[in-house]
Amino acid sequence: MDNNIKGIHHITAIAGDAKKNHDFYTRVLGQRLVKKTVNFDDPETYHFYYGDEVGTPGTILTFFPWGNRVSTGRRGTKQVTEIGYTVPEGSLDFWLQRLEKNNVIYNKIAEKFGEPYLTFLDPDGLKFELVVPKNGDSRLPWATPEVGTEHAIRGFHNVTITTNKIDATAKVLTEIFGYRLLERHVNRYRFVTDAVNEAAIVDLVEAPGEAIGFVGGGSVHHVAFRVSDDKILMDYRQKVLEAGLQITEKIDRNYFYSLYFREPGGVLFEIATDNPGFAIDESVADLGTGLKLPAQYEPYREQLVNVLPTLG
Repeated sequence: MDNNIKGIHHITAIAGDAKKNHDFYTRVLGQRLVKKTVNFDDPETYHFYYGDEVGTPGTILTFFPWGNRVSTGRRGTKQVTEIGYTVPEGSLDFWLQRLEKNNVIYNKIAEKFGEPYLTFLDPDGLKFELVVPKNGDSRLPWATPEVGTEHAIRGFHNVTITTNKIDATAKVLTEIFGYRLLERHVNRYRFVTDAVNEAAIVDLVEAPGEAIGFVGGGSVHHVAFRVSDDKILMDYRQKVLEAGLQITEKIDRNYFYSLYFREPGGVLFEIATDNPGFAIDESVADLGTGLKLPAQYEPYREQLVNVLPTLG
């Protein structure tokens, strides 16, 4: 199934304060800072990548922390409204206590599609669910002294898109990306790809009367779907064009190659490759320790270092 979409590659969101974002994801959630670079279009803003030890696709959450230059977003339709992470069976009580200890806004443990989950908000209001998946999760996590292997986040479980009407978005998922409808509960439709076991789920929530959301701080900017390499990437570009949708040319993001298009429901989709990966400019042991700049910004390193917020 190497020529198929292999679930979620990464999710990119918008944050405010860079130091607060870095502390929350590395310390409170126990994720690894896999890459510290800058926004390609705004090099005075960091681009953080958080994930597992090596930055495996399907574990990577990235942020543009725009500080006070960004207004707060609002959840609504035409948006990714929730991000689901998997955690091991028996770990939700640990996470509930940890969120409580760190003054994180959370809700009581609930159940959806037969899976227990715990909802919480990050410092900017981005909504998450920690999910204990029915079939477990075999991925090896990044563990820290505060968040051990027995509790650590494994990677993405699902992403939720809220839309006024699901039909056009569902058509992209099923007819272009190869997903299938797995089950439905009330107005939530769960789509899954059989190409991978993890990071394989997209939930569509149909909310006809809900207002359109506003993308800002605490919002998802885009969700990226995973393919193995450049050739498959360009095959999907042709499929998107044949569906009558506009899509970018191939873009080199240093650690993967990308295409972008807006699905008919209004959410920005990316298709991203596994290659070349995050170890192209740092060893695995050193991932996330240095500021890595795109080649066009390397001559301005000293200037950018003086402008970018201090994280320590």
